[in-house]
Amino acid sequence: MAVSMHDCLAEHIAAAQQMSKILPAVEKASSAICTALAAGGRVFTFGNGGSAADAQHFAAEMIGHYRADRQPLPAIALTTNSSVLTCIGNDYDFTEIFARQVQGLARAGDIVVGFSTSGNSLNVCKGLLAAQALGACTIAFTGISGGRAAEIADIALLAPAAGTARIQELHVLMIHMICDQIEAWAVRTATG
Repeated sequence: MAVSMHDCLAEHIAAAQQMSKILPAVEKASSAICTALAAGGRVFTFGNGGSAADAQHFAAEMIGHYRADRQPLPAIALTTNSSVLTCIGNDYDFTEIFARQVQGLARAGDIVVGFSTSGNSLNVCKGLLAAQALGACTIAFTGISGGRAAEIADIALLAPAAGTARIQELHVLMIHMICDQIEAWAVRTATG
């Protein structure tokens, strides 16, 4: 089934116009991250496929910089160490790849962010559950249906779209909105 570029653009615009409905949740996520960072917490992100790329993008914006030149913020994507991923997948199970890393690295007061367009990726859900057991704040980026990840997470960011491409496009928009807020906080904090 061929879809025209105009149809893709129209779908994107229609979905983006619905974003105002979820801005309170996006603001809540931004605030939770800033509060955790202010208290010495760290941010851990993860997802599968394109969602892994979004998780890495989010961590990169924090550890590098978004718009302003500032100190790096403690963030890491749990998708980047292929030796760890394949070790856990082989020795345990692929569904444990994020949970075991969270158990080994995260602590109470940290932020753990899972990306799943369906909200039902078992490894993402298990990672969020492991984080909650440690007392970390959990954030789920999902599609409009939310899935199990939205039920688990402390904060659910439900992109108002159903198709994977549009969901991921809106996840990037939310990442950038959150990064704007985090960076504003980081610059204010640095300048007193």
